[in-house]
Amino acid sequence: MAVHIDPVGVHDTGPSPVPPRESGGHGEQPVPPPRRSRRWFRYTLPGAWVAVVLLCLSFTPSLVPRPGAFGGLVCGINGAIGYGLGVLGARVWREFADRPARPPRPRSWSWRIFWIAGSAVTVGSYLLGQRWQGQIRELTGAESESVGSRLWLPVLAAVSFVALVAAGRGVRAGYRWIARRLQRWMGARAARALGWVVAAALTVGLVSGVIVDGVLALTDRAFAVRDTTTSDTALQPTAPLRSGGPGSLIGWDTLGYQGRNFTGSGPTPEQIAAFTGQAAPEPIRAYAGIASADNVEDRAALAVADLDRAGGFTRGNLLVTGTTGTGWVDPAAINSFEYITGGNSAAVAIQYSYLPSWASFLVDQDKARQAGRALFDAVYQHWSQLPPDQRPKLYAFGLSLGSFMMETPFGSDIDMANRTDGILLAGPPAFNALNREFTQGRDPGTPEVQPVFRDGRIVRFTNDTTAGIPPAGQPWDGTRVLYLQHASDPVAWLSPDPILHQPDWLTEPPGPDVISEMVWIPFVTFWQVAADMLEPVDTPPGHGHTYTLEFVDGWATLLQPPGWTTGQAD
Repeated sequence: MAVHIDPVGVHDTGPSPVPPRESGGHGEQPVPPPRRSRRWFRYTLPGAWVAVVLLCLSFTPSLVPRPGAFGGLVCGINGAIGYGLGVLGARVWREFADRPARPPRPRSWSWRIFWIAGSAVTVGSYLLGQRWQGQIRELTGAESESVGSRLWLPVLAAVSFVALVAAGRGVRAGYRWIARRLQRWMGARAARALGWVVAAALTVGLVSGVIVDGVLALTDRAFAVRDTTTSDTALQPTAPLRSGGPGSLIGWDTLGYQGRNFTGSGPTPEQIAAFTGQAAPEPIRAYAGIASADNVEDRAALAVADLDRAGGFTRGNLLVTGTTGTGWVDPAAINSFEYITGGNSAAVAIQYSYLPSWASFLVDQDKARQAGRALFDAVYQHWSQLPPDQRPKLYAFGLSLGSFMMETPFGSDIDMANRTDGILLAGPPAFNALNREFTQGRDPGTPEVQPVFRDGRIVRFTNDTTAGIPPAGQPWDGTRVLYLQHASDPVAWLSPDPILHQPDWLTEPPGPDVISEMVWIPFVTFWQVAADMLEPVDTPPGHGHTYTLEFVDGWATLLQPPGWTTGQAD
C-alpha cells in the first residue's frame, strides 16, 4: 500500500505501482517517482563504510597544526566525499551484477557490526590524530590546543557531513526531476544518462559560476572598499622621498590601503642611525596603486617615474619588490633591507589586485605575472641606461605570490645573475616555474625540501637561515639568489602531483619541522596539503608560511654588510 502525505493528512492510496525491471531487453526500467516523504537522515551501509574510512584518514598527520573547528570541517568534508564514493560504487556494482538495491534494515546484523567496528576505528583514529597534532605543535612551537577547541571537532564534523550529504541528495533529486521530463521524448536509459549530464553541468555551473564567482566578487568588492581606508600606523609622508608625499607624481589617495602602509611607515633616519651608529638618510619608497593608473604597464611606468623623481636611482641599493594579493609587502622584509643598508636604499612596488592572497592564488596568477614583468622591466630599462659606475646595486624580493611575481621577469639562473645583484624569494608556491626547474634539476643526493642546484653557484635554498645555507664550503661569488623555504610550508608543496604520485619530499628523511609519521596516501595527501594551505591560524615564525624572522639573515647573506654580527641580527 502506498502512503500519500499532504497538508491535510495521511491517505491510503491503494496498491503501489511496481515498475517493471529490465530483463533480457523486454522493456526499460523507468525513472522512479519521487518519494514525497524522503528520510534525509537515512544512510546506506556501503556509503557509511567508505565515509568512515575517509573520515579516519582525515586524522593522518599533515604539515601544520590545526585547530579543532577547522579539523572538524575537514573531517566532515572527507566523510561526505567518502559517503558519495561508497554510494556510487555500490550503484555501479549493482548495475554490473544486475541486482536490486537492498532495502534499508537499520537493525540488521550488518549495521550492528558497522556501529561497533566503525565507532572503534573512528575513536582510535581520533586519538592517534590528537597525538600527531601534539607532535606537530611541539615541532612548530605552536601553543597546545584547548579542550574547548577539541570539542568543536566532532560537532562541526557531524554538521558539515549531514549538510553536504543533503546537498548531494538535492542534486540527485534534481537529476530525477530532469530525467522524468526527458522521458517524454526519449527512452528511460537515454533520459537517465542525459539527466545526469544536465544535473552535473548545472551543479558545476552553479558552484563555479555562481558560488565561487559570487564569493570572489563579494571579496573583491569588500577589499576594494577596504582599499580606500588607511591604517592607523600609516601617516602621509611629509618629505618628498615617498610616493604620496610633497611633489610626488602619485596621489596619496590613489595608493590603496597597502600602498599607504608601504610609503607611510618604516624606520626613520634616527632609528637607522641608532642601529648602525652612523648618520643615515631616509630610505626612498615608491608605490603605485590600482587607482594610480589604468593598467599595469602604466602603473609600473608611473612608479618608476616617481622613484626617479625622488632620487631612487642615485642611492646605493635599489629593491624591486613583489607584492601579494592586495598589494601587501611584509614590513619585516623591507625594514630589514633598509636597516642593513644603513638607509642608503630605495624600493619600488605596485599593486595588481584587491583580493587577499588565498583568492589571488586562484584567479590572479596572470595579473601577478604581468605586474612582475612590467615593473622589473621598467626599472631595468631605466637602470641599464645609467653609466655603469653610477648604477645602484639592483635587488629583487618576493614573498609567496610576490615570489612568483619576481620570478617571471627571468628565464634562468644565469639571467637572474646577469640582471641583478641579488634576489631573495620566500615561501615560493609550487607553481613557480624557476623554483620548480631548480628543484627538479637539483644535484643528486640532495633533498627536495632543501635542494642544491649546480653546487650552489648562484641559487641556494634553506629551511632555516640560522642553521646555515648548503652547500657548506662551496664558493658563492657574484650574484646570490636565495630561496627561504620551510619544510612545513604547504604553499611550497601544493601541486597536483601528490594526487597519484608520491612526491620526493615524502620519500626522503622529513624536514626539520615535519613529523616522520606523515606518509603519502593517494588523493588524501593532496587534500591534506590543500587543507593546510587554507589553515586559518598563522603558524609561529620559522614554520609553515611565516618567514618574518628569516628576512634579517636572508638579507645579510645577500648584501654581505661589512662587520655584520649576530648581535646586530638579533
